[in-house]
Amino acid sequence: MFKLAHLSDPHLGPLAGFSLHQLFGKRATGYVNWRRKRRHAHDMEILARIVADIHAQRPDHIACTGDVAHIGLPDEFKTAIAFLDTLGSRDTVSFVPGNHDAYARSSLKPLAGLLAPWIAGDEGRAGYPWYRRRGPVALIGVNSGVPTLPLMATGRVGSEQMGRIETLLDRARDEGLIRIVLIHHPPYVGGAKRGRELVDAAAFEAMLKRKGADLVLHGHNHSFSLAWRPGPGHDVPIVGVPSASLGPLGHGELGTWHLFRIEGDAATPRITLEQRGFEPDGTVIRRQEIALLGERV
Repeated sequence: MFKLAHLSDPHLGPLAGFSLHQLFGKRATGYVNWRRKRRHAHDMEILARIVADIHAQRPDHIACTGDVAHIGLPDEFKTAIAFLDTLGSRDTVSFVPGNHDAYARSSLKPLAGLLAPWIAGDEGRAGYPWYRRRGPVALIGVNSGVPTLPLMATGRVGSEQMGRIETLLDRARDEGLIRIVLIHHPPYVGGAKRGRELVDAAAFEAMLKRKGADLVLHGHNHSFSLAWRPGPGHDVPIVGVPSASLGPLGHGELGTWHLFRIEGDAATPRITLEQRGFEPDGTVIRRQEIALLGERV
């Protein structure tokens, strides 16, 4: 059995140091939003409990699908390095960015440079899409985080990246691996509200219909979701996880992470999902267990 942990949207705090000139443009409105709401909504004690619970379950790999930052400040990615290193060794932790990580154009260079160890494929090159083979699984990391205008949180994959994803899906199929795609935005039509959606979600759906996948994981909405889209051989489960740090003062589901148990092979994959989180008093709760592919074992 291969165990995969999935968490997303930790929005690490407190906000890293910055200079006033870094609050130009969209970051100014983002900083105001952080002062008014986000710094109270995201609880680092809850996140610490989540991390401890992940370690207690001893997963084989951990996937974080973005939004480690609030407003994409370079020093926020230094905080992210420390956080990702608490999850495990760098070959057992994978990352794809969210819209808050790619908050401004000036975020892109430090995001790519500082977090390179977590976005490098098996060939050692950092970039998207990346490809990591771990046990019976092929992990394919997709970047949907792009700088946007103020008050917008849309994502985009782009036709060039989409074509490379198709090639990697074919590669994983030919290697007989169970195919898991990681992305920040919900990659299907209707997956997020207008202004927060993946703008080329229809193209992503069409790609899944042509090439298939065994599981697609995302964050972004700070809530649990399960959608199914057609693929060759079987429908593809698309699972969204809530924020890993949201506390009682936030809007959304309390801090949660997902544990996937993966068995079988590419021909007959068996995947179950267990949702794990905490009550406000710190009591661990298992919200539900769902059989996604194959029979429950």
